Amino acid sequence: MLISLYLAAALLYAVCAIIPARQGGLISGMTAGAWLLHAAALWFDMFAPGTVRIGFAQMLSAALWLSVAAYWLENRNFALDGLRRLVMPSAAMVAILPALFPGSVLQLQDNAPALGWHITIAILAYSTLTIAAFHAVLMALQESRLHTRRAHSGWLAGAIDQLPALLTMEKLLFRLIWIGFILLTLTVLSGVVFSEQLFGRVMTWDHKSIFTLLSWVLFAALLTGRRWRGWRGKTALRFTLAGFATLALAYVGSRFVLEVVLHRGVVA
Repeated sequence: MLISLYLAAALLYAVCAIIPARQGGLISGMTAGAWLLHAAALWFDMFAPGTVRIGFAQMLSAALWLSVAAYWLENRNFALDGLRRLVMPSAAMVAILPALFPGSVLQLQDNAPALGWHITIAILAYSTLTIAAFHAVLMALQESRLHTRRAHSGWLAGAIDQLPALLTMEKLLFRLIWIGFILLTLTVLSGVVFSEQLFGRVMTWDHKSIFTLLSWVLFAALLTGRRWRGWRGKTALRFTLAGFATLALAYVGSRFVLEVVLHRGVVA
């Protein structure tokens, strides 16, 4: 049943990617249906009484799940059909990863009940900032297209040319960064203040803690610079990608190496 849910969501995402833009109502309805199927698959896969399943595949799948939600909601305010042509194929490919890479199961019975919430908030933070990084890459490609002034040269170029204006894209980017930063702040605070209650030990300065805090500092510096110095454009993109890279090193990257390269299960 679980694999069927993932496959059904991926199939609907793929169909949504190729439906003509004029079929706006059909696209919106199918996107909502795919998103709900994807949500159900993630829920049944990751959460069970007394346990939670986590891994790099679940993180990436959750990131695209949130990305689809962001597209669906923002498409009501902005014309984002070019973004649909990029998000939906990505969601179709990534949605099924948890069925191929199951990750590891963390037992919650002997841990604080709040551990499940800590992990959920962390996943939402990582996922939201992953979307922000993807959005920043699109903006960099879009800006490059504007400077080179080349005609359409393929599917990707055509999709980029259909994206909203850079100013609109920048507004969307900082909305995502603010949401991700708030969630990341909650993740860091709960990890630092309640480390012993959550994990049964005093907080240790391992690679995960160091890179997570470094990522928080980078995003805090970006938002501060945006507020007081008006940072935008390439400066904002560089800080966004640097913050995401350190966050990826803190969690998803290490899990990918351990689960896929070394074939070892890991714990949170």
